[in-house]
Amino acid sequence: MNLFDIPKLKTQLKTLEKKTLEPNFWADIKNSTKVSEQIKILKDKISKIKNLTNELKNLQELTELLKIEPDEILKKEIITNTKELQKNVEKLEIQTLLSGKYDSNNAIVTIHPGAGGTESQDWVEMLYRMYTKWAYKNNYEIKELDYLEGEEAGIKSVTFEVNGEYAYGYMKCEKGVHRLVRISPFDSGGRRHTSFASVEVLPEITNDIEIEINPDDLKVDTYRASGAGRTTHK
Repeated sequence: MNLFDIPKLKTQLKTLEKKTLEPNFWADIKNSTKVSEQIKILKDKISKIKNLTNELKNLQELTELLKIEPDEILKKEIITNTKELQKNVEKLEIQTLLSGKYDSNNAIVTIHPGAGGTESQDWVEMLYRMYTKWAYKNNYEIKELDYLEGEEAGIKSVTFEVNGEYAYGYMKCEKGVHRLVRISPFDSGGRRHTSFASVEVLPEITNDIEIEINPDDLKVDTYRASGAGRTTHK
């Protein structure tokens, strides 16, 4: 399967754009929003593939030029740009594989310490620093929602948003219990400790999500007043 098949992507885009021209398309908010998001993702993907293709062609031309006229500066430029191109291709390939329902959404992450007191709280702080560094390195924005500092060290609890394209797709694999085994800096005896921290990762859901409630699942109790200070269940 060719993940970067532009003709196929354009066909998918054309099909979706035709749907937007249907008379009652915008009447169904849920469906129109979903289709609009898919169109945006496809357009962005096609644009990225075209840019990468142009970069590849440029590198090929520079390589041919280098064969004719050897130049150390040009050689270094080609090597640097080739590494950057490879990095961007791999990134786009991963994004293409992230095809889950909410993979392209922002992520909401919560970290809690497990048993272990200060040790686990320190482990939570380490994880939080790791995630924020990864986010900034990959041009994601971090928005802190809740932060509870530990009494001696570390963090008792922290909740934050990772805002950016495919944030949830990348972060969802971090969900679960993380364990750290080390010689504790808080133990005067220098003993080895095992610390645990739980990480919850949720996608940010937009306000246009509709919740359907089945009337059969509802239980309705009716009350009527039968006198001063008395209520009768009906």
